[in-house]
Amino acid sequence: MPRDSFVHLHLHTEYSLLDGAIRIKELMKKAAEFKMPAVAMTDHGNLYGAIEFYQEAQRAGVKPIVGCEAYIARRSHKDRPNSMRESAYHFTLLARDETGYHNLIKLISTAHLDGFHYRPRIDKELLAQHSAGLIGLSGCLASEVNSAIQANKIDSAKQRAAEYRDILGTENFFMEMHDHGMEEQRQCNCVLPRIAKDLGVGLVAANDVHFLRRSDHDAHDVMLCIGTGKMVQDENRMRYKPELYFKSAEEMREIFRDFPEAIANTLKIAEGCNLEIELGKSKYPEYPVPEGSPAKPISVIFAPKVCSSVTATERKAIVNCNNASIMNLGYSRRPDS
Repeated sequence: MPRDSFVHLHLHTEYSLLDGAIRIKELMKKAAEFKMPAVAMTDHGNLYGAIEFYQEAQRAGVKPIVGCEAYIARRSHKDRPNSMRESAYHFTLLARDETGYHNLIKLISTAHLDGFHYRPRIDKELLAQHSAGLIGLSGCLASEVNSAIQANKIDSAKQRAAEYRDILGTENFFMEMHDHGMEEQRQCNCVLPRIAKDLGVGLVAANDVHFLRRSDHDAHDVMLCIGTGKMVQDENRMRYKPELYFKSAEEMREIFRDFPEAIANTLKIAEGCNLEIELGKSKYPEYPVPEGSPAKPISVIFAPKVCSSVTATERKAIVNCNNASIMNLGYSRRPDS
């Protein structure tokens, strides 16, 4: 990969519903225009756009990095706190390979099925169980580490970062730095390099991208109001800085000119992410038939019940038609295969 480039590793597409405003085809055109070797997708708590993202990136000649901005419960993902603020922290996860991709699917599925409370949540115990093949970035201002820094609990921030390092491994965990001109980010960016050095982990620069161009900010702001049930003129509402756009490598290098290793590590991470998703092949599970049992299609088993009101000739025609469909789709093997 070109050493003078940069890779966006924290980015929200339109699949971050009512929060991200980036259409995937336009994203790939912009990445190719900037000659970026790779780009990541890290939507909020879901993988809805993973396949579309993967395919469009391949068509554009850009390496796809599939990830997710996960929600980490403060304690157990099965707890039910009283407010959204108390329910979870943010944490960036990237799939390094097929194992990581399958673990990411497992984590996000569990988050929706078992951990949904305001947001689909996992916890550190789950992450530890399914950490293979994953890379973790410490996250935005709403992360566990940065929340502790903002509360001036530096030792706590370091301890929490160490927990993620121990779960993911030293080579697979990075302290994530943002700079949109916010005082809170400056506060965190003064501490994150020290924590990274003490823990022996790397720094990485990111821009928490939510829209493609700076000029998209106003349209994105209206969408944000729709998602939060607010009016544009409301003073007390969520607002994003105009800086959360898809910046060029030159812009990102200038912003983080004092932390060249944070830029270089985006390329290092991208080089280490080599996910290949096999498409065009059915992934239906195979259920073993007990020894000695004939491999009968389900239509043969249930035909007498569902077809009791038709004649024997009609029943036979229905069974033959269903059997042919089931066999042709590969849902069942023929008894002699």
